[in-house]
Amino acid sequence: MRDLKKVIKTCLLAGRIMIENGSEMSRAEDTMKRIAINSGIDDLQLFGTITGLIVSVPNSLTSQVEQITRRAFDLEKVSAVNSFSREYAAKQITLDEFYEKLSTLDEATPFFPFWLQVLGAALVSGPLMVAFSGNLVDLGVTMLVGALGYTVFYLSNRLLNVKYISEFFASIVIGILAVLIVRMGWGQSLDDIIIGSVMPLVPGVPLTNAVRDILNGHLVSGPARGVEALLSACAIGFGIAFVFRFI
Repeated sequence: MRDLKKVIKTCLLAGRIMIENGSEMSRAEDTMKRIAINSGIDDLQLFGTITGLIVSVPNSLTSQVEQITRRAFDLEKVSAVNSFSREYAAKQITLDEFYEKLSTLDEATPFFPFWLQVLGAALVSGPLMVAFSGNLVDLGVTMLVGALGYTVFYLSNRLLNVKYISEFFASIVIGILAVLIVRMGWGQSLDDIIIGSVMPLVPGVPLTNAVRDILNGHLVSGPARGVEALLSACAIGFGIAFVFRFI
């Protein structure tokens, strides 16, 4: 019985880490089932949404629930869970070692420092603007505005811990900076600068996962992820619209 409970706890922890960090539901469920099968449990039953996981074993009184309270995007953690699962399947680590590795991974902070994230936002903003519009003149200012907008998003998200408000504030800053740069003659196309600068804020992962979940038959988590992506897009759009209305 102790091993059965440990298997379920390991499955739930692995699934929670994956869902919290941007995995689609089908991949998380597949990983959880593989862990159970490699532990000698062939009939694991689970029900998963983006807010919780329920796991049980038929003909057993053992079942557990795991609540999911946050959602971020760290695909490195998702990859690490899959790597640990493969090691467990190959008998390279024990169940206890597997659980300890997952616990350590769950408590780990993001690996990339703040300055590297800002640099990544700049490198996303400028080249994508060029790809969409072919405008090479505004490449530099778009990278600068995108980096500053992401900085506002990062700092406000840490202070407020409300994702949609953070995106709203960041898009306002992006809109104001873009308007000022064009008015001062440092940039040519206001639309191109804004389009490129908001790219680091665009909810691409939730939207992709929403479509994949729906196609895989997860008709609860799929639309929920779609609503999450829609709210993020609305926050960005409202911020830019606020700038155009009052500035």
